[in-house]
Amino acid sequence: LLHAGLAAMLAGKNPEKAEIPRIPMLTKANNSRRVASRPPPAGPPPETAMKICRFDDNRLGLVDGAAVHDVTGALDVLPTMTWPLPQGDALIANLDAVITRAGQLSDTAGQFALRDVTLRSPVANPSKIIGAPVNYLKHQAEANIDKEISAEASVKTIDTYGLFQKATSALVGPGEGVILRFPERRTDHEVELAVVIGKGTAEGEIVSEADAFKHIAGYAIGLDMSVRGSEDRSLRKSIDRHAVLGPWLVTADEIDDPDSLDFALTIGGEDRQRSNTSQLIFGIAKLISYASSWYTLYPGDILMTGTPEGVSPVKPGDVMVCELEGVGRMEVAVS
Repeated sequence: LLHAGLAAMLAGKNPEKAEIPRIPMLTKANNSRRVASRPPPAGPPPETAMKICRFDDNRLGLVDGAAVHDVTGALDVLPTMTWPLPQGDALIANLDAVITRAGQLSDTAGQFALRDVTLRSPVANPSKIIGAPVNYLKHQAEANIDKEISAEASVKTIDTYGLFQKATSALVGPGEGVILRFPERRTDHEVELAVVIGKGTAEGEIVSEADAFKHIAGYAIGLDMSVRGSEDRSLRKSIDRHAVLGPWLVTADEIDDPDSLDFALTIGGEDRQRSNTSQLIFGIAKLISYASSWYTLYPGDILMTGTPEGVSPVKPGDVMVCELEGVGRMEVAVS
């Protein structure tokens, strides 16, 4: 309700809202296998989503249509820390306090045009970036046909592979772009729903699927850029600027059902990837529960939930346009 109220306040300041392009709806798969663990939203739906961004020289913003409200002053509520710093992202760990302070500042906050700022990853310091390999059946099918994707191996699914990690040094925002480290090798786009952990776990704690959604701070678009080859996937996916998160963080209360979101990636107006999270093999609750059985989760940890069919190579000069229902749209340049 706090997030919805602040969003409505911003909408009142800027009535001419920029509409997020609507992604054509797909036929939803039967989700009966999922645990109905997400609590229903409290009260009426918000007028607009709460979108929190990091922009330019590590400034904090609230995105309102085509404008960014600079609420960097809200970072003053973060606790003073000394070495060694605690694991996790301090902003995400104190997100409610930051949002409260941002609401107090919003009336007098400076504004920038969204098109004029550089959007960085909304999470600055995750302790880990967790990947979910082959979490869509149609991606498994294409990988077994295209031997460059599979490196001549038989491709199984997440049930066999479990999870993997990408180096946190690979993380950038959409405004920073992707730089191909090995332009002579095939590098593919992989667009996905990214889940940002808000409530961490104690060492050895396993989150139940019924409680999984209580651990989510919000959602964003993820790009898991992947160099093809026979090396371990964590190596091939951990190159600098090969983990893109953005364009902002949408708080968890704004997404009614993350297991039923349309998303897409296009290049030059050509559809490359288009799917719905209802096609996930491991849904969101199961992914969080499973991850907690292997790792201690900290605020700000990023869980990339897997990519659907349509992965294909990028080249310098391409601009990847990624859209996710309920979150928004981002453009990521390749050089």
